[in-house]
Amino acid sequence: MTLHFTKMHGLGNDYIYVDAREIPHQPWPELARRLSDRHTGIGGDGLVLITRSETEDFGMRIFNADGSEAQMCGNASRCIGKYVYEHGLTDRTHIHLETRSGVRNLSLTVEDGKVTSVTVDMGLPEYMGRTEIPVGGQQIPIDKVSMGNPHAICFFAQPDNMPVHTLGPQISTHPHFVEGTNVEFVCVRSRHELTMRVWERGSGETLACGTGACAAVVAAIQQGVCSRDVTVNLPGGQLHIRLTDYGHVEMTGPATEVFTGEMKIEN
Repeated sequence: MTLHFTKMHGLGNDYIYVDAREIPHQPWPELARRLSDRHTGIGGDGLVLITRSETEDFGMRIFNADGSEAQMCGNASRCIGKYVYEHGLTDRTHIHLETRSGVRNLSLTVEDGKVTSVTVDMGLPEYMGRTEIPVGGQQIPIDKVSMGNPHAICFFAQPDNMPVHTLGPQISTHPHFVEGTNVEFVCVRSRHELTMRVWERGSGETLACGTGACAAVVAAIQQGVCSRDVTVNLPGGQLHIRLTDYGHVEMTGPATEVFTGEMKIEN
């Protein structure tokens, strides 16, 4: 089989995108592992499929670099908005996208036929409180938030002191989280600005995480340390996160197409 793909990223959170609407069933978890390898494959944080939906404009499935399937990805949602518009799959600038964690509404900003940014209504967050979990002989305070997928937010006073590669994998796979969790390391710079790094379950540290940025803002609001309108600084760039008057979280940011290609897939 010849697989046609497009490499895209949202602030450096890069995935391999495939229009799978006409492709018969494939071993997608195995393909995600093979294609995501940065030495022997295309390279990326995972594989994203654009699928048909019986009720919405399009559907989305996400497979992490280790082959596990994710419920939701904010950066991937923005990239899909750019993909379907610029590749002629739709001429609409308001798109309903079906994901494993529910429908997400995308609003595209278009200039000269190109999508310059996408705002995603990420829906209602679920704040599940603060707790402490034992990691490496110490009690780590975390805020638990669901954005349709799980997040554990850890606050630090200085961004240089974030132990992403030590605590990240330990918290992500901690028995407290039955299905694992994404882990956000957050520094509050002001009431309108956060700095964040993230350890994503199934992928490790990535340059950005849209749902993680939303979860971090929700946790910071609950802790009373930031406003409802926040810029989140990530290694890959900035996201604008806003908590609306009706309780939904809106995320605005760019999406970038890197290249397109095709790859022979042997059975």
